[in-house]
Amino acid sequence: MNRLAGPMLELADATPVFDESGMPPTPLTLRLMPGECVIVETRDMTRATVFADLCSGMIHLLKGNVRFMGLDWTELNDRRRNALRGRIGRITRRAIWSNLFGTHVAMMLKQLHHTTIPLETVTTDTEHLCERFGLPGIPTDVPGRLSEADIVRAACVRAFLGKPQLLLLEDPLETSPVDLSQPFLESLTEARDRGASAIWFVRDPTVWQRYRQAINGQWRLADDGLMTIRMR
Repeated sequence: MNRLAGPMLELADATPVFDESGMPPTPLTLRLMPGECVIVETRDMTRATVFADLCSGMIHLLKGNVRFMGLDWTELNDRRRNALRGRIGRITRRAIWSNLFGTHVAMMLKQLHHTTIPLETVTTDTEHLCERFGLPGIPTDVPGRLSEADIVRAACVRAFLGKPQLLLLEDPLETSPVDLSQPFLESLTEARDRGASAIWFVRDPTVWQRYRQAINGQWRLADDGLMTIRMR
């Protein structure tokens, strides 16, 4: 697979609208190349969720821009934005699981809605990831009937499904009732090997130390913006 020549994700003085995002109108700058993974530490995972929304073109800006795969979100129509979001995998602390449908629908819907990947391929890939993360097949019960551990597993499957080009990962390891570090790091490494980039949001700096030799940078997200910090 040919890698993107320029940055996978680039924030250039991207200044969010406070009334919409709740984030201070502070310019944010970040450049993430294909295959890179950076750590973003934050005490508030709600802030991480909004920052991931910003990277996904879901937050309006006062100034600056956000580009994904070389494309400025503001210059795309709805169809192209949706197609581009089909190339982003997310793990979020935001409540995303609805009991109106089986868990398998929530896991696979992004791929079926935002991409043209055949259902058979999506199903096969979902089965493979479910096995990797310790699920006994694709869960069809509504999320409310799953254990907390299986919900975390399902969130990981949903994020890595479809070979995403950008991963926005609000750390699932810190609060997981089971140890998912091996399948999580294996999936992250495989994605990076094919050229995907990743932002791994953490509150506890100890959770990523096992992977520290493969990290390309460390940042802190706070009220005063996004600041690079020396790797520990």
